[in-house]
Amino acid sequence: MLAVSDALHEHALHNIRYIRDAMERATAFTSIPGWGGFAIGVTALATSVYASRYAVQPRLWVVSWLIEAVVAVIIAVFTMFRKARRASVSFTAAPARRFFISYSAPLIAGALITLALIRANMFAPLPAVWLLLYGASFISSGAFSIRVVPVMGICFMILGIAACFVPLSVGNILLGAGFGVLHMTFGTIIARSYGG
Repeated sequence: MLAVSDALHEHALHNIRYIRDAMERATAFTSIPGWGGFAIGVTALATSVYASRYAVQPRLWVVSWLIEAVVAVIIAVFTMFRKARRASVSFTAAPARRFFISYSAPLIAGALITLALIRANMFAPLPAVWLLLYGASFISSGAFSIRVVPVMGICFMILGIAACFVPLSVGNILLGAGFGVLHMTFGTIIARSYGG
């Protein structure tokens, strides 16, 4: 009788683990910070205006945008942690892990391609690379997040495609449209529809 009871107990624990894992896989990562995205958009628009004067000095132009990237990461991390804490969302849960793995892979590729292009003194492709890979990061991570995230990724990629065919000065404007206007637009949508 004890063996039957242990077998039933083990079977029940197995079923509970299976149900919990299935629920985690079905859960979306919702701690995308809408107001943080809006703030990143504001700083990116300011950077686009500031960097436009350096389109003829590409190294200073790159430095302007790299500083913006650091500012954006700080804003994103702070606002994401704040939103996750308010919603009691764990960054170690399966949905968050899947989101960050799929989000970070294209960004790591973008950072390495940026380094290679700078070393080769090729600056004109950078807006296309940044917009395309940032968009790809949102499309891939959007499978584990809220529905509006992959739509935002597609919009970034459309701007990235356009940036493939224009000089650096126009690419800078497209960066402002993407990292500025798109972040502000989708940040507002996320903040209003998904709790901040």
